[in-house]
Amino acid sequence: MQLLHIPSSPQPTFQYPKSHSTGEKFFLLSTTRISVQCQRHVKPVWASHKRLVLSSILSKAASVEAGASAFSTETVESDVLKALSQIIDPDFGTDIVSCGFVKDLHVHEASGEVSFRLELTTPACPIKDMFEQRVNGVVEALPWVKKVNVTMSTQPAKPIFSGQLPPGLQTISNIVAVSSCKGGVGKSTVAVNLAYTLAGMGARVGIFNADVYGPSLPTMVSPTNRLLEMNAERRTIIPTEYLGVKLVSFGFAGQGRAIMRGPMVSGVINQLLTTTEWGELDYLVIDMPPGTGDIQLTLCQVVPLAAAVIVTTPQKLALVDVAKGVRMFSKLKVPCAAVVENMCHFDADGKRYYPFGRGSGSQVVQQFGIPHLFDIPIRPTLSASGDSGMPEVVADPQGEVANTFQDLGVCVVQQFSTAVTYDKSIKAIRVKVPDSDEEFLLHPATVRRNDRSAQSVLEQVEWTGEQKLQFMDVSEHIEPEDIRPMGNYAVSIMRPDGFSPIAPYDQLQMIERLVDVPQPTPA
Repeated sequence: MQLLHIPSSPQPTFQYPKSHSTGEKFFLLSTTRISVQCQRHVKPVWASHKRLVLSSILSKAASVEAGASAFSTETVESDVLKALSQIIDPDFGTDIVSCGFVKDLHVHEASGEVSFRLELTTPACPIKDMFEQRVNGVVEALPWVKKVNVTMSTQPAKPIFSGQLPPGLQTISNIVAVSSCKGGVGKSTVAVNLAYTLAGMGARVGIFNADVYGPSLPTMVSPTNRLLEMNAERRTIIPTEYLGVKLVSFGFAGQGRAIMRGPMVSGVINQLLTTTEWGELDYLVIDMPPGTGDIQLTLCQVVPLAAAVIVTTPQKLALVDVAKGVRMFSKLKVPCAAVVENMCHFDADGKRYYPFGRGSGSQVVQQFGIPHLFDIPIRPTLSASGDSGMPEVVADPQGEVANTFQDLGVCVVQQFSTAVTYDKSIKAIRVKVPDSDEEFLLHPATVRRNDRSAQSVLEQVEWTGEQKLQFMDVSEHIEPEDIRPMGNYAVSIMRPDGFSPIAPYDQLQMIERLVDVPQPTPA
């Protein structure tokens, strides 16, 4: 017997095979009558089945459409990333996509709109505008793109030893010392103008005037509130502020110049620096007091200085004192980013005059291997701006002096960009040694096995260099969590076990290198 349902009919009909007898027909007819009678109260099975089939077809169609949409979105996002990968970061030597700079990518293909955030690692990045211009250009060049929205941001590395610092210093990314070791050479002028140059480049900046005996900061800036305030509940100091830069000086404490002995001065400086509510800062510029005594050593020991800028004049007498300061920073493992030779010359009657001689700054650079030298001429406006409370770089942002400080600011900013990065695509550490075009790869496990820090060497016999860490203790699949610069001489490699050993560049150059470069793994 064969039963056929014809969906187009209002009621079921049956076709009987010719071989069936009359009795069989009656039985089937009776069954049909019962079925029809039941259907008056119950929805037909074929109708429900029809709706289920239709629903299934629509669901599959929607799924296919969604899959096609997802595929399309994935394709256009890939096109955007491919376009952005044409832009190479000059510090890392790698494209900005591999560096992980591209964040929050959103693509709306129908409207042709692309939006993303470009997150740089260096506050006040000197090539930020170039990056923004180029990313707009390469994405707009895609044929389907009609509008590009780019947001620029920075995510600077946090201080390596932030957990060991006083609370007030834990939110400061980089601390720069401006030092001369000799009074009267223009150190405070350089510190203030450098700070406002960095602020003009987009960084969050603070100035700490560490000279208690002769604080210059209250004369060189003009904040509305000229007294530091105290938060009685938290027992902290609230800094004053001028043109967006936070300021702390003993001169703002209402005490004028200090008349006290050295140990008391060290205590005052420590309190002013560590109990101030600095907030989130990209750079704190410390105007160091002259000399290389207890106060300077206390500052260097309390504060993790990331770099130093040395200020001198062309006189040989200044060179002698500056050399002492450079040696002090060298012993404390603080890299000197640049030498500023102040009051080096002036122009008159079409000629250039050197009233204090010439060549001392070049001697410092050559003798100690400091990479950069900046000359600041004698300018009446520079002196006048310091006396009026308006920094020269603010008063005349397009002038010759401002351009020199702009170059100095770029030099300082680049000091904190590391040429050692971890490439996740090939699971290798890329090393580009400063002042060199050479680049090589290291396996993370090899770097870990060559760690000579106290955590990896037996403390009891550390002077022997006996390894506590054995070869088999290190997994071949180990990956660093982060790599942060330590000035221009080393990097700190954050490990999964919580330790952060410091790896000098010269040590990295001695480690066995990767010859067979692994193939990139898909993201």
